Amino acid sequence: MIKLIIRKELKEVIGSPKFIASFVVSSILILLTFYIGAQNHHRNVSRYEAVMTANLRKMEGLTDWMRVNNHRIFLPPQPLEALVNGVSNDIGRTVQMHGQGELTARSSRFNDDPVFAVFRFLDLDFVFQIVLSLFAILFAYDAINGEKERGTLRLTFASDVPRATYILGKWLGSFLAVGIPLLIPILLGGICLPIFGVVLSGVEWIRLGLIVLAGLLYFGVFLSLALLFSVSTHRPSNAFLGLLVSWILLVMIIPRTAVLLAGRAVDVPSIDDHNFQKAQFRSQLWDEDREKMRNFSTGDATDSQGVMGKFNEFMSELSRDRQEKMDELAARLNGERRLKQNSQQAVAFAMARISPSAVFSLAASRLSDTSLDQKAHFLDEAAGYQKTYAEFKKEKTGMNMGSGMVMMFFSGDEEEKKPIDVNELPKFDYHPTQLGDAVSSALFDMGLLVIFNLLFFAGTFVKFMRYDVR
Repeated sequence: MIKLIIRKELKEVIGSPKFIASFVVSSILILLTFYIGAQNHHRNVSRYEAVMTANLRKMEGLTDWMRVNNHRIFLPPQPLEALVNGVSNDIGRTVQMHGQGELTARSSRFNDDPVFAVFRFLDLDFVFQIVLSLFAILFAYDAINGEKERGTLRLTFASDVPRATYILGKWLGSFLAVGIPLLIPILLGGICLPIFGVVLSGVEWIRLGLIVLAGLLYFGVFLSLALLFSVSTHRPSNAFLGLLVSWILLVMIIPRTAVLLAGRAVDVPSIDDHNFQKAQFRSQLWDEDREKMRNFSTGDATDSQGVMGKFNEFMSELSRDRQEKMDELAARLNGERRLKQNSQQAVAFAMARISPSAVFSLAASRLSDTSLDQKAHFLDEAAGYQKTYAEFKKEKTGMNMGSGMVMMFFSGDEEEKKPIDVNELPKFDYHPTQLGDAVSSALFDMGLLVIFNLLFFAGTFVKFMRYDVR
């Protein structure tokens, strides 16, 4: 019996003009997403390679590693960023490297190209979150009350058809008729990625598959919600109006309101305030160091080389002590700010998860490694590289090069020194979040999508058991 109901639903949906129009529109959007994503990825790779080359060229011609003080590392573009943008375009992707001290990420893509921040990019998050949720509403808002209005529902139940079987078949038929065909343009887009010059690794294909699965779960949520409205009203127009208002609330208003309320509920100290405290403390430390410098003694050293050596050793010790105190202050301030940010983020996400749209967006960004965690992960990777960089500079200069002042003595044969080989600099290898970590962080949100499906379908089921089919 359920097979007949599913087959009937498939014929009705696929044979309707609105299915053809919707399928064509969604297919074009999905294929455009893959094409535009591939083009953006190529542009980002070209920009990344250009800034990498420029970073090394700025150091060409230097004859002493002590003069290398503008080395930068960059967050490399990942292929999945082009398909699910997340926050990848908003976060800083450049870190100025020092042998010690606090690291800060700067230069976001939207900072370089602000016009894209206005219109954003077309990605799978937008296609699923906005377009396909509307299509789910369009196809199911009159699934029950529309048949009642046309008189076909009474004819169906003139036969001995179990209501539970009918409503389950109705949902499965609608999902298969609308959701599954969407896999065709997604599959075509995936096949075209290598043609467009974007090669995904095996892990990235798994991530993409899980993103599509989350998208289908999200599509099912709005399909179930549409059926619930259809069985709760007697006229299709009322169901459509109610669904439209619900869609605006769930997709547009709740996620943004959650962020606003979280900002008011948890006050996070500003970066400017922290920078002011650090500047004050740094000025205090410099005043203390100046007093120590006035009392500096060269000891037994009398020649210029010996004096400069003693002075550099003295200054390095001052710089090291000063940096340790600055690091302690920065760690305390950053720790306090991070705790506040995490609390604010937890409050915002908890409220936003009332919306299936926010839940899907969180799951997709975590699976694609473009969530808010990407910035913290990049800085963690940069901190690991900082240790390697500091050891390299110490090996080359014999000193732990930080952000402090070092006095250098240059003899007359300075021009005869050979230029340094900038290719000796250790390479920064960025390691994306492990697949297991990404899946575990997205599992909760994917579970919520399943729960939304079950809750809305359960409401539909209960309502339909008492529905007047006459």
